[in-house]
Amino acid sequence: MCRWAAYTGEPVFLEEIISRPGHSLIAQSREAEQCKITTNGDGFGVAWYDHRPEPGLFRDVYPAWSDPNLQAVSRQVKSGLFLAHVRASTGSATSRNNCHPFVAGRWSFMHNGQAGGFGSYRKQADMGIADALYPHRKGATDSEVIFLLALGQGMDADPIDAVARAVGQLETLSRRHGEAPHMRVSAAFSDGESLYAVRYSSDHIAPTLYYRWSETRRGWAVVSEPLEQEQDGWSELAPGKALILDANGCRITDFTPTPV
Repeated sequence: MCRWAAYTGEPVFLEEIISRPGHSLIAQSREAEQCKITTNGDGFGVAWYDHRPEPGLFRDVYPAWSDPNLQAVSRQVKSGLFLAHVRASTGSATSRNNCHPFVAGRWSFMHNGQAGGFGSYRKQADMGIADALYPHRKGATDSEVIFLLALGQGMDADPIDAVARAVGQLETLSRRHGEAPHMRVSAAFSDGESLYAVRYSSDHIAPTLYYRWSETRRGWAVVSEPLEQEQDGWSELAPGKALILDANGCRITDFTPTPV
């Protein structure tokens, strides 16, 4: 399982989330505490928004803890909305195209979880991606498929519903052709204006997801694991729920994947 962290609020240097906290994303890449796999060393990525509608993107296959370029970038780049991810592969190759976040136009997306037995129905899943979006299919992960399916379901109009439809579509394929656990999702995605996160599982084990407002940073952090051990103020998003952070504040709504 992977670990990820997202932020929205007053602009901060990326290192405020990625490397400086005691249990930062880089620390979690070496020693995660709330997943079976403690090491997430199959690559990393950061998508951030600044002066243009489309996000900047930096991904590589090195372990996050050993790449000096990531440290340098995170010390210099400041953003009011960004997504960062460290990867532990569940089967697909270690390559830059398989590293999260994935981007298309103004949208960015990252995911922790799995669609059970994805390799046995990968062709069927790819065939569900709209022709106009298929050029964005660069890698081989189930996560990228969820993103592209969601874009085809209308993320611009209703991001939560679009991702729910995409997750439901892939879960249906897993139930027909794959294996349990059929779907586990902890995902974050953004259009550069709002930050969304969802948590869901087809069984009783949903990947962890927490969120917290920081008076110091004047912004929201949404994470797989709290950035400081024994720090107060973190709320856990319940399975089957979606988190929306936008100009209207913080809202929680239902997240119910739609079977296909």
